[in-house]
Amino acid sequence: MLKIRLKRMGAKKDPHYRIIVINSTTKREGRPVEELGFYNPKTKEMKFNLASAQEWVKKGAQPTDTVKYLMANCNADGSLNYKKPETVKLSKKAQAKAEAEAKAKAEAEAQAKAEAEAKAAEEAAAAEAPAEEATAEA
Repeated sequence: MLKIRLKRMGAKKDPHYRIIVINSTTKREGRPVEELGFYNPKTKEMKFNLASAQEWVKKGAQPTDTVKYLMANCNADGSLNYKKPETVKLSKKAQAKAEAEAKAKAEAEAQAKAEAEAKAAEEAAAAEAPAEEATAEA
């Protein structure tokens, strides 16, 4: 059975991978049937022949999970469509500070809303008082 998988290249602690089609029983660094591209996980650089990979999948080759991810996030030109996660991890102190600020902001908004409602009620009562006096005089 054929597999589409990564072949490790590069130095120690500096991996680079080639994306290859290879028989599933051969070793990781064995001779590939075809090389489809390369992938550098540190710089997120990739060059990938997606059309050829899809042809191999149609012929029955099984991509590994990592290669499936790379195929799904590949642009038309063969580069990686990498989206950097926007979540920021905060320390416990920073989380507590952010929660306190959010709570203070919510309380301030609630107080401002209550004051606005009270002021609107006073204005409505003041508007009704002259109308009642005009009807009492008539």
